[in-house]
Amino acid sequence: MDVCRVHTSALLLPGAFFPREDQLLNIITWLFEATIHFGSKSIAVREVIGGSLGLTSAIFGARRNMWAWPIGIIGDGLLFTVFLGAVFAYGDQPSANFYGQASRNLLLIIVSTYGWIRWSAHKKAHSESKSPVDPRWTTAKERLILVPVIAIFFLSSMQIFKALGETGTWLLVDTWIFTGTALATYGMSRGYVEFWLVWIAVDLVGVPFAFKNGYYPTGTLYAIYLPFVIWGFISWLRISRNQENGLPQAVRA
Repeated sequence: MDVCRVHTSALLLPGAFFPREDQLLNIITWLFEATIHFGSKSIAVREVIGGSLGLTSAIFGARRNMWAWPIGIIGDGLLFTVFLGAVFAYGDQPSANFYGQASRNLLLIIVSTYGWIRWSAHKKAHSESKSPVDPRWTTAKERLILVPVIAIFFLSSMQIFKALGETGTWLLVDTWIFTGTALATYGMSRGYVEFWLVWIAVDLVGVPFAFKNGYYPTGTLYAIYLPFVIWGFISWLRISRNQENGLPQAVRA
């Protein structure tokens, strides 16, 4: 019974690996063409790998581990190719436009690079600290700046996606996921406790969005993110309170 099988017609992996240029090209080709079949459903292997790396990045982020950034960048790079491919494959179907999702992953790569640089700089400047970031709530002054910037970003993104052909609910969903992702990733780079709450809001929209359009690994991983996001929020909240009270960070989130 063929319930689950991996299609690897593009590449027959050799028994022994020799890092030759042609074999490297074959591996890349396999990565972009291999699919996993569940009955009549077909899922790109790189979607599974990219989503798994995204989950791993979230766990490292909750623990304030620097590896969260490079792992996340690799995962987002793979998912970018998945959603960008959907744009070209189903461009004639308005309900299947994935500009927002593809742009989201590209934006994540950019903001994650910023976060990686910022955490590294903080770690270097505070050599006595074991953590590259100190969780805290945003200040009133920061919120006065962030709120209008977020509103402008949301409206600008909506106009861009609208110009690309998206309409209705799809337009709102894509715009929110794009904006929420940018805000949450930026918040993580700055150590804002609130960013975990934004991730929850993104997941609540992203899960049904992914399942409705056949991106089952991504939807499943979005759903799996939720308990880890809640755990991350509680951990960072506890650390920020300890810092406010002058207590040591007994637990590394």
